[in-house]
Amino acid sequence: MFLKVKRNNPGVKVNPGMVGLFFEDINYAADGGLYAEMLENRSFEYLSTKVEKFKSPLTAWAAVGGCEMTHRTYDPMNAVNPGYAHIVAGAGGGIANRAYEGCYLEKGEEYRFSFYSRGKCEGKIIFSLVSGYVTVASAEFEGAAEKWEKREAVLTADKTVYDAEPRITLERGGELDIDMCSLFPKKTFKNRENGLRPDMARALADIKPGFLRFPGGCIVEGNGIDNRYRWKDTVGPVETRRTNWNRWQEGGVGVTAPDYYQSLGLGFYEYFLLCEDLGCEPLPVLNCGMGCQYQCDETIPLEELDGYIRDALDLIEFANGGPETPWGAKRAELGHPSPFGLKYLAIGNEQWEEKYFERYEAFQRVIAARHPEILLISSSGPACAGKEFEKAWNWLADKDKSFAFAVDEHYYVPSRWLFANTHRYDDYDRSGPKVFAGEYACHLGPAQPRPNNLEAALAEAAMMIGFERNADVVHLAAYAPLFAREGFTQWTPDLIFFNNHEIMLTPSYYVQKMFGNNLPDHTVEFSCTHEENVYVTAGVKDGEVIVKLVNNSPRSHMLNLGCQGGTAEYLTAEGPHPRAVLEAKNTMEEKYNVVPVKESFDGGEYTLRPFSFTVIRFK
Repeated sequence: MFLKVKRNNPGVKVNPGMVGLFFEDINYAADGGLYAEMLENRSFEYLSTKVEKFKSPLTAWAAVGGCEMTHRTYDPMNAVNPGYAHIVAGAGGGIANRAYEGCYLEKGEEYRFSFYSRGKCEGKIIFSLVSGYVTVASAEFEGAAEKWEKREAVLTADKTVYDAEPRITLERGGELDIDMCSLFPKKTFKNRENGLRPDMARALADIKPGFLRFPGGCIVEGNGIDNRYRWKDTVGPVETRRTNWNRWQEGGVGVTAPDYYQSLGLGFYEYFLLCEDLGCEPLPVLNCGMGCQYQCDETIPLEELDGYIRDALDLIEFANGGPETPWGAKRAELGHPSPFGLKYLAIGNEQWEEKYFERYEAFQRVIAARHPEILLISSSGPACAGKEFEKAWNWLADKDKSFAFAVDEHYYVPSRWLFANTHRYDDYDRSGPKVFAGEYACHLGPAQPRPNNLEAALAEAAMMIGFERNADVVHLAAYAPLFAREGFTQWTPDLIFFNNHEIMLTPSYYVQKMFGNNLPDHTVEFSCTHEENVYVTAGVKDGEVIVKLVNNSPRSHMLNLGCQGGTAEYLTAEGPHPRAVLEAKNTMEEKYNVVPVKESFDGGEYTLRPFSFTVIRFK
């Protein structure tokens, strides 16, 4: 197989931020996941939900040692989250938190604990982390004040455990109100307070993402207008962020999640900080006055849309405004006086047809007039083809270029669709809006859980080769969803799986990482002897040629490159027969079945392995 790269014949420029991330709070990706808070239902607010039987404000808490625990809202610590626990306990009695099936504590590491309390109790208030019958860490507080008071301590774990139970008990008994309990590892990503799990965030950083799309996804719309995501509820002191029930309590295709809520501790300020820490562009998605069209038909009348548009303008000011502006001052007050440099803004998620078009246009008119520097992204509906999809593109056909910078296309499709559509963008209009492949993944069959195996990863790599070859059209692309917690998963496949102490990276993750770390400045022309089931793109960066190839066949190919040697990184697996190779996947128990391998080669020939994705670099 001969491959001749015509490096002096440049093709199209590649957006250096093309490969990005999509974060949605599904599969316990935020609370119980990336957000490092270890306590569940920390402010006793699991109350508001669409389904009556799910209303349980003391969820995740249990009385211990003969304690009596009730939920109260009278004279609360704050009116936004009015619920709190009232306990009456004898000596040694109190309450315990299930902490997403237990806390992982590492010997010698420090943990920050805080809570608010008021009441009457003799003796000390004791916070302890207990594994079995062993107290691994503890802190003591003197008595309680008559009015709400914040109590804080730093604990050090005596040993490493995976199932510690957090408890608040009264040494000699008494009566106590408790609210806003929090337990954080001191060591977070970039050591930020109210921060993120380091292992999960580092996995994102290793992709070298160009952008982060947040907070969703269907979370943006909610399961009805009242359940929608309101970004203004997510900034400021964490105790005053309004707890919201998660729309993935219902409507998922995996584990049901009646106790799934959003503390919003991971809010828009933290998302912007994460983008800064990852070195990528923020790409927020805002509700456009519509509920999730899959779940309901709630739509805000056009004449009542001003508040939603105001939220968009205020978000731009929060991100980019100077400290003399109202929302820029809010950002500065939170600890970030310099602007975040917001460039992209998406209006709506997976909305379609006239109701959406009218609302997008209302947003666009105002934002374009006041902030022409902001690049707006519109929706093409829920699918990558069909009536709604075609109508969205036809609606944009006669619009000015500034009307929509990019169109968000989503596809969750079988491997055969991805292999067959690697040329999907070859014939797109080069003068029209860019494409944002905002959510995509290979779905191998309807059964749950759908596998993240090598077959899926190779199909996604082939599609991404199509993205890169058409980089003048495809500006941004993100796999979805990003995270899934074991035992708490509503949707598969996902890029990264995790439990309370470790992560598992899928073959699809490694494809994203290999692309993110090997993007060229621009593509170049190449000629290649035709081989069935081989997909190729080539580009140049800093004097190096970068060639990406997917070999989706059971035989190897000798690749003649006409160079003096170089480096290669390949992703494949071993198995007794081709089907076993394609079905290879990683698990928590066997994390390294499918991982990239790096090697160097001399001379101008390289062997392309069967069922593999390979990145080759040479001068």
